[in-house]
Amino acid sequence: MSRFILFQRDDCHLCDLALEVLAQARLPEFDSVFIDDDATLEARYGIRVPVLRDAQRGLELDWPFDADAVRALAGA
Repeated sequence: MSRFILFQRDDCHLCDLALEVLAQARLPEFDSVFIDDDATLEARYGIRVPVLRDAQRGLELDWPFDADAVRALAGA
């Protein structure tokens, strides 16, 4: 699993925008995790998605975030 995880939903306009921000920030490899079919993830992230998580440090960015915030999270 990658250091960074983007928690998102299927058919989520905000999630699509978050993916664009991650591309702008040139975030290294990340995993996408869809919360729709997971009750635990749904309970944790349901109204917060998209959420970018640094799994190594346990830090999270809730939407809305921009490229500068992503780079700061990544330590770039």
